[in-house]
Amino acid sequence: MELIITEHARQQMFERGIDEDQIIETLSKGAKIKQTDGFKSIYTYIGVCYKIRGNKYIIKTVIIE
Repeated sequence: MELIITEHARQQMFERGIDEDQIIETLSKGAKIKQTDGFKSIYTYIGVCYKIRGNKYIIKTVIIE
């Protein structure tokens, strides 16, 4: 799994104190919800919105649920 994290998502991660390991855990263990342009994965208190392109996960934003 290769992560490509947008500048917006990096800023959200910084502001919310979330690291890449937590993003990977959310993507692998979280509940997946189909969205208009990609997916949202929710695990514990973290939500990650992303797109999949091949084996790359493009992280669009990170939120606290």
